[in-house]
Amino acid sequence: MNPDETDVKILKILTSDARLSSRQIAEQCKISVGTVLTRIKRMEKGGIIKGYAALLDHEKLGYELTVVSDITVSKGRLLEVETEIARLPNVCCVYDVTGLVDAIVIAKFKSREELSKFTKRLLALPYVERTNTHVVLTTVKEDFRLI
Repeated sequence: MNPDETDVKILKILTSDARLSSRQIAEQCKISVGTVLTRIKRMEKGGIIKGYAALLDHEKLGYELTVVSDITVSKGRLLEVETEIARLPNVCCVYDVTGLVDAIVIAKFKSREELSKFTKRLLALPYVERTNTHVVLTTVKEDFRLI
């Protein structure tokens, strides 16, 4: 499904404030409420809209450590390992990448102790050959809303 210009307008509004009513979205897009509802439903069914969530300030919730971990996996077990890592608490993102490493993981922690346990757990996973963890010093931008 390719979103058209109207769909993109709706998506921009939803990503800035998903609490707006269909009527408010319709007014901003200059279309009918029925059109808004139909298009949102179509984008939900098409998987463009996966769900609705609040944007949180993780640091204010105590997650002061963000890490980016490079993972090297052996014996062609990459997807299996990535799936296992994705289940771990504190993991925000798991990326299958090209380059010198096989996967990149982004995770958030409240303490060095949590980070230490996480790193040791990664290294204990079967087929994980090595990790290289980078601790984020300053978050300049963290926003996955592209539209």
